[in-house]
Amino acid sequence: MQGMGETGEACPFEFNFDSATFKVGDTVSYRVNGSLEGFPFVGTLVEVHDDYVVLAGDPLKPDERYRGTRESRPLVEYSEI
Repeated sequence: MQGMGETGEACPFEFNFDSATFKVGDTVSYRVNGSLEGFPFVGTLVEVHDDYVVLAGDPLKPDERYRGTRESRPLVEYSEI
């Protein structure tokens, strides 16, 4: 997210990129495959499991959840979006 705003403007998010320390409430940068590949997304972890996480990606739609891989930048399948 660096370099996407005005010169000297810092990213407004503080991300947890350490999947070993993921906990509910953490803000993460996640990816989506398919036609959205390459775009960065921001989400909040609502569930953390041994091999996957569940993210809330849109604060205006709190019931909309996405299942992602448990890695530094979780991967969400395009079909989930």
